Amino acid sequence: MLLLLAACASIGTPDGGPYDETPPVFLHSTPAANSLNNKEQNIVLEFDEFIKLQNAYEKIVVSPPQIQQPEIKASGKRITIELFDSLKPNTTYTVDFNDAVVDNNEGNPLEAFSYVFSTGDIVDTLGISGTVLNAEDLEPIKGIIVGIHSDLSDTIISKKPFERVSRTDSRGRFNMRGLAPGKYRLYALADANGNFIYDQKSEKIAYFDSLIMPYATSAWRNDTVWHDSLTIDTIRRIKYTRLQPDDIVLRAFNVPLKQQYLVKNPREKHNSFKLFFAAPLDTLPQIYGLNFNADDAFVVESNATKDTLVYWLKDSTIYNRDTLTIAVTYPVPDSLENYHPQSDTITLVPRKSRARILEEERKAYEEKEKEFQKSQRKRKDYDKENPPKYIPPTPELKIDATGGTGMDVNKEYTLIFDEPLSSIDTASIHLYLVIDSVPHPIPYVFRQSEKNIRKYVIYAEWRPEQEYKIVADSATFKGLYGGVSNKYEQTLKFRSLDDYATLRLNIAGTGDDAIVELLNGNGALMARERTKDNRCTFYFVRPAKYYLRLFIDKNKNNKWDTGQYNANGKQQPEELYYYPRSLELRAMFEYDQDDWNIKSALERQKPLEITKQKPDRQRVKRNRNAERKFK
Repeated sequence: MLLLLAACASIGTPDGGPYDETPPVFLHSTPAANSLNNKEQNIVLEFDEFIKLQNAYEKIVVSPPQIQQPEIKASGKRITIELFDSLKPNTTYTVDFNDAVVDNNEGNPLEAFSYVFSTGDIVDTLGISGTVLNAEDLEPIKGIIVGIHSDLSDTIISKKPFERVSRTDSRGRFNMRGLAPGKYRLYALADANGNFIYDQKSEKIAYFDSLIMPYATSAWRNDTVWHDSLTIDTIRRIKYTRLQPDDIVLRAFNVPLKQQYLVKNPREKHNSFKLFFAAPLDTLPQIYGLNFNADDAFVVESNATKDTLVYWLKDSTIYNRDTLTIAVTYPVPDSLENYHPQSDTITLVPRKSRARILEEERKAYEEKEKEFQKSQRKRKDYDKENPPKYIPPTPELKIDATGGTGMDVNKEYTLIFDEPLSSIDTASIHLYLVIDSVPHPIPYVFRQSEKNIRKYVIYAEWRPEQEYKIVADSATFKGLYGGVSNKYEQTLKFRSLDDYATLRLNIAGTGDDAIVELLNGNGALMARERTKDNRCTFYFVRPAKYYLRLFIDKNKNNKWDTGQYNANGKQQPEELYYYPRSLELRAMFEYDQDDWNIKSALERQKPLEITKQKPDRQRVKRNRNAERKFK
């Protein structure tokens, strides 16, 4: 009896009952859902349990768009909506919640929930859907506004707000509902000021070339019923209404800013100054010296687009001045994008005055002089009556070289100097092929780079697995400001051909207009080749994981060009595509790829590994009661 009593008194953990796995259920609303001739701007939605809103600003979209943002909030078992804009007559209004409505305790989402009413006699039920991608890299664009206009003029987007809108999710997907039958122009807009009008050139924009005509068809889909988290019970075929088109792709781009102005003009050193412009220039600006003669006064260093310029002053009587005043004349577009010269007057003042620099140089000289005399007094031949004087060394001209062991056979060997050169003694430059530790002179060509006035290239017949030695005697290179190079030596060794892979591509539909780019695992550009007869080949590729991207170079300027949308017309950006998988290239292998279909679904081309805009984690409905049962 005692044992029986002890067994009856054993302590267990109380069971709280099964988990709530059911999402909230919408019960009713005031005004009723799909009501007609509605005039109420205060709306109340009722649910069967306590609810809350998650990421309401990102997920909830009211259409037609509201200039004055509505107030939408959850309290208890209800959601209240207050619209502040006046209601438009004969218009269908939709409030798309997506999956923002969740129950208060477990966070079960009410998926694809929307509330609809009409201020007229009918509720419009058509819809369209698709994806918005960044035209330059096919990144999905999250949170961009997608809108329509029934006015079919090309300039309507710059004059009136959108008639209906949607917003993209983390995958760049949008769903627009409540459309009436008809023809529409479709746009995407990164609306910076929230007025649903394209009125700032800095706003990213996309437009669909064809008119959109929404329609509906009957279709079938599979609905899976799960017995538990692992076992399928049944698969049912369900008929539904499919709203089309549902595969639209919009490529968003930034229009090149035509606004031109001088951003800044620093003079960090006495002997040079820089000019930074807001937009690229076709030609170098004209410089007029207002307190000095600027004729042949500069060596100009420019980047490829001529919007970043360095002016190296030649004459010491000019650059030793603390203040230089110049007039800079450059072309500036007007409102019609016609260019006219504009002249800015600029005063260039260095960080340190000439007097301060001379004082610092004097103190440095005196310090070196003391150290020199101290060391000299220790010498036995020191002459107290005629002590030696300290002579400062000639300033060293620094050299930055590319190369060393492990050089790629298809790369250039370059030397970059820290100032423009005034002279080069090419007879003092020697190139040797080293065989069994014995150097043998070989011919070469030493040439200034077309892209950088301080960069020089050594061209030679570089061979795989061979060792070379470059020697430049002291004082071979002299800088514009008196710098002299020390003796320079470097050993180069080139890789074996067995260290590389070869990749051949056959890409239908590209002809000679495509440029193919080889990207590394981080998506950075490693090499590029132009197609010829739909083919291109990458030689000397180091073993690694790679990705492929190409664009159709319509104007053959060897770069990707963005689109246009302005008073002078519109133009889509150049088409860009990704190979949908990575390529693992190994040494000594030749790869032939002929399965690249650039016309496949654009929104699914870019591999997820190099996609920066990752999709938000989808809420997974866990059958936790089944998990609990089998623990």
